[in-house]
Amino acid sequence: MDVDNRPRLPSLTGLRFFAALSVFIFHSMLPNSPIPPFLPVNFFADPDLAHDSAVVVGKLGFLGVSFFFILSGFVLTWSWRAGSSRLLFIRRRVVKIFPNHLTLWVVCMVLFAAAITPWKSWLPNLFLVHAWFPQNYINAGVNTPSWTLSCEFLFYVLFPFVVPLILKIPAKYLWYGAAAMVLGMGLIELANVYLIPGSAKSELTPIPVLQLWFGYLFPPARLFEFFLGVFVARIVAEGRWLRLPIWACLLGCLAGYLVAMYTPFVVGFFLATAIPLALLIGSAAVSDIEGRSRFLSSRFVVWLGDISFAFYICQGVALFYVRHQMGDVTFSAPIAVLVIFALFVLNILMAWALHSFVESPAMRHLARPKPKRKPTSVSAGAPAERGVPQTQIAGD
Repeated sequence: MDVDNRPRLPSLTGLRFFAALSVFIFHSMLPNSPIPPFLPVNFFADPDLAHDSAVVVGKLGFLGVSFFFILSGFVLTWSWRAGSSRLLFIRRRVVKIFPNHLTLWVVCMVLFAAAITPWKSWLPNLFLVHAWFPQNYINAGVNTPSWTLSCEFLFYVLFPFVVPLILKIPAKYLWYGAAAMVLGMGLIELANVYLIPGSAKSELTPIPVLQLWFGYLFPPARLFEFFLGVFVARIVAEGRWLRLPIWACLLGCLAGYLVAMYTPFVVGFFLATAIPLALLIGSAAVSDIEGRSRFLSSRFVVWLGDISFAFYICQGVALFYVRHQMGDVTFSAPIAVLVIFALFVLNILMAWALHSFVESPAMRHLARPKPKRKPTSVSAGAPAERGVPQTQIAGD
């Protein structure tokens, strides 16, 4: 399928929101906040309910992040044009993530981070290289959710150099490429368990700090998910995708989630769910191509998907900081649910504002170089016409 003839895929935009929502639910039930003094985020006063809720949703954050990484590889490949400027591509992606990141970085520093964060933490965070450091106070510093942007930044820099090579792979070998990416994920976690030395236990997980870093946060370890999305996009574009209904893919994601819950902790990072997530993304794309999408491509759900990046990056303030200000207060189950819903609404409002006043304007005005004005010829006695500015392309 030629890139000029590829349709828009609104269902994938809609799915983005539900991935971000899954991360929000996961964060709202954490037994420990990433903000010192690491008090519980979970709002339930009943200790059994607090424990059980944390266990049930304990893999949702991993699921949502893995979805974003696979989807990122897919959408960039879907819209890639052969011969595109690598510099322009990287510029566009930098403009996509840095304005939101810098805005939340400043907000977090003003609200709480400056008082508790040494320069060794906030400086790497500012330039989105903090996930490369194994120290918890660095990779989880300032605005905690921003660690994923370290990974995305690496993806964006590598993509325009690697994707031309993947585009040359014959269509009949693409499924083998996708399988190789899954195999790479397995090798990462095997190396994590057997080669990464023991260290102090993480305050947020039951495994050592170094294993959490290498198997989950370390940007090169997440490359296999991103390039799995690249292969899925190519398979769909070549018309070689499996015909799977969306409901079957969702059941697959549920099965993968259960596997993640009842296998060693590191399996839940991405290995248990990568295949069903890739199947969901490819099948949702095919559903859009064939005009079968309804709910996920509805206007409201697509709008939620449009603000999903902002929704995700705001959680460090809308959820963690607000919870930190509340102290260790807990509530009965009905009240706790209402409090979580109120924070969800706050997160939506912050995301709308960030998307409307930072992300979208930045993409309109900074994502592409301004066109040079062509000199106009002026006939004798006639006034010169003013150049009409070109319309900027909206951010994707």
